[in-house]
Amino acid sequence: MKFIVSSSQLLKQLQVLGGVINSSNTLPILDNFLFELNQNELKISASDLETTMSTSIEVESDSEGSVAISARLLLDTLKTFPNQPLTFKTEENNTVEISSSHGKYDMAYFDGNEFPKAVSIATPSKTVIPGEILATAISKTIFAAGNDDLRPVMSGVFFQFSTDSLTFVATDAHKLVKYSRTDVVANDTAEFIMPKKPLNLLKGILGGNESDVTIEYNDANAKFTFDNVVLVCRLIDGKYPNYEAVIPKENPNKLTVERGIFLNSVKRVSIFSSKTTHQIRLKMAGTELNISAEDIDYSNKAEERLVCEYQGDDMQIGFNSRFLTEMLSNLNSNEVLIEMSMPNRAGILTPIDGVEEGEFITMLVMPVMLNS
Repeated sequence: MKFIVSSSQLLKQLQVLGGVINSSNTLPILDNFLFELNQNELKISASDLETTMSTSIEVESDSEGSVAISARLLLDTLKTFPNQPLTFKTEENNTVEISSSHGKYDMAYFDGNEFPKAVSIATPSKTVIPGEILATAISKTIFAAGNDDLRPVMSGVFFQFSTDSLTFVATDAHKLVKYSRTDVVANDTAEFIMPKKPLNLLKGILGGNESDVTIEYNDANAKFTFDNVVLVCRLIDGKYPNYEAVIPKENPNKLTVERGIFLNSVKRVSIFSSKTTHQIRLKMAGTELNISAEDIDYSNKAEERLVCEYQGDDMQIGFNSRFLTEMLSNLNSNEVLIEMSMPNRAGILTPIDGVEEGEFITMLVMPVMLNS
């Protein structure tokens, strides 16, 4: 097989696919990119068995065939070329010869038939989402997903599709984010849990993408198709916890504060908090919000006062500053509303402005017990 391709175009596609490949694979073939040539269409794939991603580019060729080439070697070589046409040609002794304007390079290849095939999804349900909306939904939720191997269902993002809205939820039992859209709907009701790795890959490619993403899914797998990219991944098996049950409904104490000022204040004060609990204390009274932290072991202490709007009883509540910082950083609004009921019940953060029509974001953060 022989084809001619632009070096920069090939590199761009391979860098996207490179994110699929693990640093240590159980099967040596998975350290390679699979090249499948069909006349002037070249399909390139990468897989880690759980996730398989492929992309197609146009090349100059009139041959067919499939080979697997070392991903690391190919990426390292392509990064050094200025943009130019490269000629790939398979030789007798299981090597691919790459010719550039500077010289020739030989790389060993494996037979493409040894490469694991992507799963085909039997009788899938289908939903179409604009790429930009999916990218936003992923980036607004994925940071809240857990890393606990003992609770795999919490290590992904829960997709909940219905005929009146699409909802994406992530939680690690300390914080929870629920992102809903009522301006995009599905034909049928469906629920599944997506692992983090394929979501991070999608987020990277979809940012600012105008095209629609077609999602096909069944009980075991999901397939995302857009532009010239196809991503197939295995879903996380298990039942997602009933997240609605942990969102407190009655929250009489309402704090409205400017997000940027509050975020900077939390970041500053948290430097003085305990390195084990990262605890900061919020004290609300009238129009004043007092933020403080103390590390008793090292006699470090900080306190700031902010002007806020507060309705409710005077109260003190403790939060993990890292969770609060992550949540505030993930919102685009100028002002946030924090609703609370008691110092031992979760606080709810919602943006007051900066959301699109049909977009709803609810963030929940569990309190930390205050040591008085």
